[in-house]
Amino acid sequence: MKPFARLALGAALCAAAVSPALADVHVGLVLSLTGPAASLGIPEKKTLDLLPRQIAGQKIDYTVLDDRSDPTEAVKDTRQLIDVDKVALVIGASTTPSSLAMVDVVGQAGVPNISLASGKSIVFPVQGPRQYVFNSVQTTGLMAQSTAQYMAQHGVRKVAFIGFANALGEDWLQNFGTEAKKVGIDIVDVERFEPTATSVTGEVLHILAAKPQAVLIAASGTPAALPERELRKVGYKGQIYQTHGVANPDFLRVCGADCDGTLLSLSPGVVARQLPESSPIKASAMRYAQAYEGAYGRHTLSQFSVGAWDAGVMMEQAIPVALRHASPQDLPAFRKALRDALEGLHGVAGAQGVYDMGPANHNGLDERAVAVAQIRGGAWKLIRYGK
Repeated sequence: MKPFARLALGAALCAAAVSPALADVHVGLVLSLTGPAASLGIPEKKTLDLLPRQIAGQKIDYTVLDDRSDPTEAVKDTRQLIDVDKVALVIGASTTPSSLAMVDVVGQAGVPNISLASGKSIVFPVQGPRQYVFNSVQTTGLMAQSTAQYMAQHGVRKVAFIGFANALGEDWLQNFGTEAKKVGIDIVDVERFEPTATSVTGEVLHILAAKPQAVLIAASGTPAALPERELRKVGYKGQIYQTHGVANPDFLRVCGADCDGTLLSLSPGVVARQLPESSPIKASAMRYAQAYEGAYGRHTLSQFSVGAWDAGVMMEQAIPVALRHASPQDLPAFRKALRDALEGLHGVAGAQGVYDMGPANHNGLDERAVAVAQIRGGAWKLIRYGK
């Protein structure tokens, strides 16, 4: 059995619970607990321990599988959860490549999926198998718009891009390219690197030769520190931007002083305590922050734990609605009812933003889900919230 391969979690029904004949609602998770994306999956797994074990009097059981940061493993895990474990809902994967690999599997099986990854192409356009796929995090499209607009407002006109040589990097390149063009920013160089790379010296030297005012690093987890550290090592003095894929304490630890001054668009939940009282998600973000830091200590909030938390928020809202239309004992009908309930979420305040889903939008987030922060002294400093 592979490490962290299975972890079954459950809780007893309280004595006052009704409808004892109903089957449990079984939820499966595909997370990157090992491999290059482990710094994403581990906080997501920690958040699972805080999610409800009972919703609307219904017992919720969880099964976690580790995809080892590998899309092929993610597909195997998803099929295991659907065909063997008979889950009603799949949460995950942690990364865009794994989530994209799962789309056809969940769609063909008619099982709703809440992805924890940010690739816009995971949920858009909502057609075919994507009718069963949702995500709880800000898409690359939303964050690319925020990043490009912030750059333009601060006089940046020439940007170099370096991103993962995978679906996440390509998704960011496509969306940032679209948004950059709208605000008059030229992408003067494009470089790619593997998540497992140990050196990007050649790519960094190409960037220096292009003389950009700023560099955008489109990667996730601790591997995203590599280009930034090498840029600083060779003396690059321009502004460096990262993405919400690095908003976790492990990245801060690995990148250290090299990342001081870095700017990024990230989830407001990561800086919950710094949000203005006027924010429509201040209260819901603080509930997450208090629960997570209460369990794991101060300064532990991350983009990935907040995404998993909001998947739980979505689940809490959707399951009671689905139960009014189908019983978990009739699994195909309940899966369909749960999909419909997720698509019907409106005005749901999470720790990231306010979710307004619909037949054409399975993400549902807007500018209320975007904050701009700067890394200062190994911590996130809120610079701007919303527009």
